[in-house]
Amino acid sequence: MPLRLLLAWLVHLYTALGAAVAVFTLALVAGGRYREALALMGLALILDATDGTFARLARVKEQIPGIDGARLDDIVDYLNYVFVPCFLLLWAGLLPAGHGWWIVCLPLLASAYGFSQADAKTPDHFFLGFPSYWNVVAFYCFVLGLSPWFNAFLVIVLSVMVFVPIRYLYPSRNALLQGLTITLGVVWGVLCFVVVFYLPDPPYGVALASLFFPAYYAAVSFWSHWRHGASTSRP
Repeated sequence: MPLRLLLAWLVHLYTALGAAVAVFTLALVAGGRYREALALMGLALILDATDGTFARLARVKEQIPGIDGARLDDIVDYLNYVFVPCFLLLWAGLLPAGHGWWIVCLPLLASAYGFSQADAKTPDHFFLGFPSYWNVVAFYCFVLGLSPWFNAFLVIVLSVMVFVPIRYLYPSRNALLQGLTITLGVVWGVLCFVVVFYLPDPPYGVALASLFFPAYYAAVSFWSHWRHGASTSRP
């Protein structure tokens, strides 16, 4: 087997490993081992953040045209970004008692729609609609100890936002402030690692400080969307 073809298959295997990570994460959540579960959720995020770069370097589309790497990535992402965090929200009691079962159905259904949209990603590498970062949502609901009803409100609002065609940054592909975004993302990842390391008593100040990156991401995405709308509205 030529080296390039072998590398291309290894990249697909690297992406698919995210599905195995999802299963182990579910088992840890079910066993109440939330620290390890959140650590694996972080690992899944790292796999997803890097597999696209490896795929482009290995030219997997040229080497293995019969395998749709984007579809494989979407399957794994739905597991790790939607199914697993929704299970965490429900199992860890982060939603109001007696209501969690229908509340988690909202992101599960909304994100199923979001992932299946033909234009879920724009040609210039933006996500269209809230990009189902439920892993991030569940992480903060857990480590900040937020009220279950506040968590429910957040989940409901963001589920609706999946259907609102606002353009959100695709950090690993979008050229807009890419260097800054990736750098800040790495800093954010380190802060999140510190928070998870100290569970079950996470440093609340570090957890709050780490919110700088979601705030930055939202601000740049909304600014970019407004700029895009303003530019396209001109004659």
